[in-house]
Amino acid sequence: MTDDLAARAVALDAADPLAAHRDRFLPAPGVVAYLDGNSLGKPLIETAARMDAFIRTQWGQNLIRGWDDEWLDWPERIGDRIGALALGAAPGQTIVADSTTVLIYKLARAAVDARPGRTEVVLDTDNFPTDRYVLEGIAAERGLTLRWIETDPATGVHPSQVAEMVGPDTALVLFSHVAYRSGWIADVGEITRVAHEAGALAMWDLCHSAGSVPTWLDEWGVDLAVGCSYKYLNGGPGGPAFAYLRGGLQAELRQPIRGWMGHRAAFEMGPGHEYAPGIRALLSGTPPILAMVPLDVSLDLLAEVGVEAVREKSTLLTGYALDFADELLAPLGVTVASPRDPARRGGHVTLTRPGFGDLLQPLWDEGVIPDYRRPDGLRIGLAPLSTSFTEVHQGLSRLRDRLVG
Repeated sequence: MTDDLAARAVALDAADPLAAHRDRFLPAPGVVAYLDGNSLGKPLIETAARMDAFIRTQWGQNLIRGWDDEWLDWPERIGDRIGALALGAAPGQTIVADSTTVLIYKLARAAVDARPGRTEVVLDTDNFPTDRYVLEGIAAERGLTLRWIETDPATGVHPSQVAEMVGPDTALVLFSHVAYRSGWIADVGEITRVAHEAGALAMWDLCHSAGSVPTWLDEWGVDLAVGCSYKYLNGGPGGPAFAYLRGGLQAELRQPIRGWMGHRAAFEMGPGHEYAPGIRALLSGTPPILAMVPLDVSLDLLAEVGVEAVREKSTLLTGYALDFADELLAPLGVTVASPRDPARRGGHVTLTRPGFGDLLQPLWDEGVIPDYRRPDGLRIGLAPLSTSFTEVHQGLSRLRDRLVG
């Protein structure tokens, strides 16, 4: 079995149309298998060169003049690139700013304020903590009621569950496109339709799908969305997040953090705040220009290969990981807590077994780097542009060796 899986990995690598792109990422000495690309993407070689050039020229030589030359436009320019390449969003609806947490607060608070008289927000119990915590805070601020959908951590939220919860009092629903534990892909279009039928706004967390699982926000009628840049978009640790706000809502929704950069005329610095027109109204403080450089580099690569090709390889990678788990890890007490249906499985696979938490550091010491999620889940996060099938085989083989003892 082991030999068959190893040979299959070699064959898949040989047939991989994206294989050559792996060499465009900086090598990590001592790392045998990087299986955490869904938490932090690897840096491109070009990123290091571009960062150096930016510091030496645009920052080092232009100095403050860089704002007038081009930097002021970066949040919208790079936002539009993300929208076109990864989100299925027309121009003028996506912007880069702040962190995921801050943008969730801005959009969710604006959404509930735009539905006066509606006192409920619907969310699920297994969504990422930030999403839940932010909505708990908004509910406390605005006197709202949170209605919780109990979701199975091995799957995710279903349209039928949402339909049972929403009603005339629902202001907003917020879910993740790809569940952070299991990798479950929610039916965004159908859940959004259900929310709209109840008169509510639909908001989506795209952190575990942007750059890995194609989204079609305009086609699905999504109202609001937020995602990060440091996972499959390789934007680097703490890279800025992005926000999507449907064009038809931009004059209606007003985010609460009224900073100078989101003003109609930022450099007039006059009394009182007037929102900038369009998507720029979501800005607050000075945009993180330096932090956008790695993201822009990664988007160049995504533009070259296309998100559909990334998704095709992602499906093969996770399918291979499942086959390995079924054949060699299941007999050792490992269970799969991710969808079997590739149409419902995102870019990572979660394996569970009591005691996995004790294995994380020994695996790291051996150069095998998965992620761990309590109580007993190892997430195998497979970034298609930087991960080979042989790498997956080597990493999971080290895991098996540890379990065998």
